[in-house]
Amino acid sequence: MTPGRRRLIAALYGLAAHGIFVAGVGAMVLNLHQGMRFSIGTAHGAAAWLANALLIFQFPILHSFLLGRRGGALLARLAPGGLGGALSTTTFAAIAAVQIALTFLLWSPSGIVWWEPHGAAALVSNGLYAASWIFLLKALYDAGFPLQTGSLGWTAVWRGEKPVYGSFPTGGLYRWTRQPVYLGFALTLWTGPVWTPDRMALALLWTTYCVVGPRLKERRYLRRHGESFRRFQAEVPYMVPGRRKTA
Repeated sequence: MTPGRRRLIAALYGLAAHGIFVAGVGAMVLNLHQGMRFSIGTAHGAAAWLANALLIFQFPILHSFLLGRRGGALLARLAPGGLGGALSTTTFAAIAAVQIALTFLLWSPSGIVWWEPHGAAALVSNGLYAASWIFLLKALYDAGFPLQTGSLGWTAVWRGEKPVYGSFPTGGLYRWTRQPVYLGFALTLWTGPVWTPDRMALALLWTTYCVVGPRLKERRYLRRHGESFRRFQAEVPYMVPGRRKTA
């Protein structure tokens, strides 16, 4: 493969992944803020609950699969010229963003609003919601922003290099919790100002995944990093932030 074609593929994958990422996150920010009321799903009654359930479950199921060995093998085949492996972080981020976008754009709202804050309550609620997103962005930064956003893959291919993944993160928020990204994601689900049964259903089920899903991730880290990650597990709390334990 010529360098020009390799760079073209890298650029196209990067543009697609980051464009979808921005669209997905934007839809998530807006719709969670509004209690899942701003979406284009048109189903009603039992059909709406079925459609929404499919949207809820498709994310954790496919996300977990792609994080596993068979999912990784599939990602390695999703780019031409033998570049699938190097671009796997980019394609993974793009697929996750598509899943997020589908959930928040195609949701069929119930139209029921339990509570919508006004005045001082709205200021507090919006402040908490903004703080949860700031926490999530900080967690993504500490986890390695290039890896989390998919830029690690396509920029390496652009340079003609192999992606360098490094070790597991231990700094920043990782000094207080082993799973700050999943914690931050869960916080965004619960701090939106408008309370509806739609958002409650999504928050309950996706928070369950945020608590259970990282266990599979930690098993992979144990196989990959061995005793060093075992010590990290013993020293740092799993989800709820706390003081680091030292020998």
